[in-house]
Amino acid sequence: MENQTKQQLNRQNSGIDTKLPIKIIQFGGGNFMRGFTDYVVDKLNKEAAFNAGIVNIQPTPNGSVHKLEEQGNLYTLFSRGIKKGEIIDEKCVISAIQKSINPYTDYNSFLELAKEEELEFVFSNTTETGIAYDETENTYEGPHKNFPAKVAVLLHERYKHFNGASDKGLRIIPCELIEENAVVLKNIILKYAQLWNLEEGFAQWVEQSNHFHNTLVDRIVPGYPKDDAATYEDQLDYEDPMMVVSETFLLWVIQGGEDLKQRIPFDQINEQILVVDDIQPYRLRKVRILNGGHTLMLAPAILAGKEIVKEAIDDQFIGTFLSESIFNEVNQTLGLDETELKEFAEEVFDRFRNPFIKHHLASIALYFVSKFKVRVVPSLLTYVERNNKLPLNLTFSLASLIRFYQGSFGEKSLPLNDEEAIINRFKEIWKNEDYEVVSEQALSEKLFWDTDLTNVEGLKAAVAKALYEIDHNDMETAYKNFIQFYS
Repeated sequence: MENQTKQQLNRQNSGIDTKLPIKIIQFGGGNFMRGFTDYVVDKLNKEAAFNAGIVNIQPTPNGSVHKLEEQGNLYTLFSRGIKKGEIIDEKCVISAIQKSINPYTDYNSFLELAKEEELEFVFSNTTETGIAYDETENTYEGPHKNFPAKVAVLLHERYKHFNGASDKGLRIIPCELIEENAVVLKNIILKYAQLWNLEEGFAQWVEQSNHFHNTLVDRIVPGYPKDDAATYEDQLDYEDPMMVVSETFLLWVIQGGEDLKQRIPFDQINEQILVVDDIQPYRLRKVRILNGGHTLMLAPAILAGKEIVKEAIDDQFIGTFLSESIFNEVNQTLGLDETELKEFAEEVFDRFRNPFIKHHLASIALYFVSKFKVRVVPSLLTYVERNNKLPLNLTFSLASLIRFYQGSFGEKSLPLNDEEAIINRFKEIWKNEDYEVVSEQALSEKLFWDTDLTNVEGLKAAVAKALYEIDHNDMETAYKNFIQFYS
């Protein structure tokens, strides 16, 4: 009954009526953007006097920006997780968005944004498939469904309105999870300029007066807590059907220089936002430590009877196994600052321990072999190359993966979810009862690894030994016996 007396969140009943100049156009107002970029801009406004308003553009015809408009583009963000061993549970009202536009029903309002004097930035997250070229968008007239086409029109309208002024170019900062996302976006924009026969001066202006910043982003934003909405609603004295839940961890790596740092005071807020010359080392760090950490502990954890990531890392054996794998083996292969790697790894473990997010190990097992090939095998090979010996934890993890693909462990069926060819090949391999033969066939299979891992000195024998121990002991004893044998 109490909930029925609550008013819906809006700028009148919240007392948040400050109007901010439009400095940012954002394509994509879904969970991630509201829990990531909008949160960062809101914090910059409140703590660093950034004074930047956002216009939120609906990326697809079936979006829901009207729901944000109905509550004055305000919403509540709950940030929940663990930082340095302490549980963090915070909430705040995000007020950086000033306007939301559906370009499919109000195209003129979208075009008018090009004339905004103080406009400086374009942010986006239109999923990995959003930054793509669609040759069927072959006319300049919109609205366009294609995201790069929308940006091309916006830039061209701005180019025309300001007569190609060099100081009216924009900084485009996409957050889609593809490599060189900004460069790919720029190239598609230039392809549309050519397809539409736009003037040569426009293409030159795009190249010379606009800045395209590649990025790496990382934050889990589950979004609206539909399974536990009442728990969150009880914490509010207003109704907010647009509330969003995110983890506390945030990483935003942006390729840029001092000029970007001067335009956005990221250093004045306590968030892990890095403006760097090259984002590739940070992408490698994420793939090898965060994604690689999930992947290398997966088979040992499942074979040890664990089902949830948090349950696995809280287990003394699996937790120690993962920690030693990352700190003693993976980190040695990355060539980055040791302190920085240690801090990042500790943050990753905090994320794995987040009590507010249930991450099922079975879901990580999807396409397990290809993930292991990209995320873990390079660490194993680099470690061998640098140290002239095997990384024993990564080797045990590899053996556990091979054992996992037998399909069952004891009386338990294992969650195999991979390409049919991979599953079938493992079935053939496991028709052998000799662990040496299993090891040789699994490691030499280029379908799995794109290379012959039996060429790594000692790896075939070590994997065979680990397989024997796994089949004759519980996982912790198997691991201890394996490590003791090679120590």
